[in-house]
Amino acid sequence: MDGETSCSSRDSDDEYQKFIQKMNPPSANKYGILLEVVQVLTELQLIVKKAYISSDGGWFMDVFNVTDQNGQKIMDESVLDEIVKYIHKCLGADSCFLPSRRRSVGVEPSSDYTLIELTGTDRPGLLSEVSAVLTNLECNVVNAEVWTHNKRAAAVMQVTDRKTGLAISDTQRLARIKERLSYVFKGSNRSQDTKTTVTMGITHTERRLHQMMLEDRDYERYDKDRTNVNPTPVVSVVNWLDKDYSVVNIRCKDRPKLLFDTVCTLTDMQYVVFHGSVDSEGPEAYQEYYIRHIDGSPVNSEAERQRVIQCLEAAIERRVSEGLKLELSTGDRVGLLSDVTRIFRENGLTVTRAEVSTRGDKAVNTFYVRDAAGSSAVDLKTLEAIRQEIGQTVLQVKGHPDHRKSPPQESPSRFLFSSLFRQRSLYSLGLIRS
Repeated sequence: MDGETSCSSRDSDDEYQKFIQKMNPPSANKYGILLEVVQVLTELQLIVKKAYISSDGGWFMDVFNVTDQNGQKIMDESVLDEIVKYIHKCLGADSCFLPSRRRSVGVEPSSDYTLIELTGTDRPGLLSEVSAVLTNLECNVVNAEVWTHNKRAAAVMQVTDRKTGLAISDTQRLARIKERLSYVFKGSNRSQDTKTTVTMGITHTERRLHQMMLEDRDYERYDKDRTNVNPTPVVSVVNWLDKDYSVVNIRCKDRPKLLFDTVCTLTDMQYVVFHGSVDSEGPEAYQEYYIRHIDGSPVNSEAERQRVIQCLEAAIERRVSEGLKLELSTGDRVGLLSDVTRIFRENGLTVTRAEVSTRGDKAVNTFYVRDAAGSSAVDLKTLEAIRQEIGQTVLQVKGHPDHRKSPPQESPSRFLFSSLFRQRSLYSLGLIRS
């Protein structure tokens, strides 16, 4: 294979040795353990600035330099103790993690909500249509995350029954939900490839989204829609034949969860990271991994080498914020997501990524949007019209170069919610028709 290299050993790295000397004895190694560790650090909202990864035989020893979300070193001993306890709980002998690939996704039975997974071709207004169907089917969206990449879309949604607030268990109703969502996701082209699953379970949402888009082969459409990714990531894969490793090098703009995204993809492709290093202390991140397939072989063909490169580039790009960021915070209610996304659609905005969550009785949602021309520089008049309809204090615009924070307005109930409730009241009285 082209690009063979005689990569030098990392044993001479003084900083690595210094960290190793401070470490406890290594822990038992197993396939996927690196992803489990990185996933736990991600759940703790820790930012990895440097990392050193090493595993030999039945043991592994990973060192992570981390900060809090503000880039500050964690000095509070009580906070450090809680972090250590959480890591032991997640990765210790009584850990909920199991070696199987299915469990690493985090799937287990739950009576709290129904889990919906959707993949298919992206198009304007798709999230609005899906949300409207769920509202019509008496479903309340509790949490959801939606990614779009290379004309493909994937969504993981947690819904409950509108009346009971619990998971939907009726098999006929679940089949009807699946049928209606499949119909919507296909749109006008009934031959489009889509996948819809409706189950009762728990999943690690971001972990599952990576798997869904990889299974959907979004990386194969990768050259057709990269104009919004600037700068593009640089990924290389070469073989170190003396040691039977393939060496993966990644250089790209740093961002939160980058390490999780790349390790997740390598694991999903059934590659094991034996050694590696990560440096993201500057504006760019550098990652280097020494990998083999689970069958013990390095990357064994040019076609596979290109696939690894494309899959890693896709993993880096999926989470890139391709759009203007809008944050919504208000009291939760059934149909909220449907109403908000409908307003976006009616004003010519397309949602490229969404994070929907419910905290107690409050909805906290983040949307990344583009206008009809595909630009994130959404017209200010459009934004203000949307905020007037939804509520100035409910919807905040983040990152628009020309947007100025508006002064507090009257209660948002004057806008979206009062008008919606009034409209529904008129509908119930038969004064208007749907």
